[in-house]
Amino acid sequence: MGDIEDTHFETGDSGASATFPMQCSALRKNGFVMLKGRPCKIVEMSTSKTGKHGHAKVHLVGIDIFNGKKYEDICPSTHNMDVPHVKREDYQLTDISDDGYLTLMADNGDLREDLKIPDGDLGTQLRADFDSGKELLIPYKK
Repeated sequence: MGDIEDTHFETGDSGASATFPMQCSALRKNGFVMLKGRPCKIVEMSTSKTGKHGHAKVHLVGIDIFNGKKYEDICPSTHNMDVPHVKREDYQLTDISDDGYLTLMADNGDLREDLKIPDGDLGTQLRADFDSGKELLIPYKK
């Protein structure tokens, strides 16, 4: 259900940093990294062998979590890359409105009603599972 994930990237306005450094070699596929100044989910990673006097290089391909654009970067494996702080919560699906909006309840009882059911097969399956009485948890990243 990765397509339904709504992602929110916080811009450290409380004095906290929006990113933290991580060594390139420690990054993993499906993790997050800043590429060209944009928060991206890593979809491909490959490491080249070291040259005679150099470092291994890591080739990263990521998809921007906001606009879906693809970004690429190459970084020496020993260098640091900025990684965005991403927090994930699960919400229980409690209702689907006639106009296609989900009613989601957090563990603390807070409700969200601003997410629309996804188009295509995922939305159809989600509605069918909900109508059949299945209990559904929806991941939300913020």
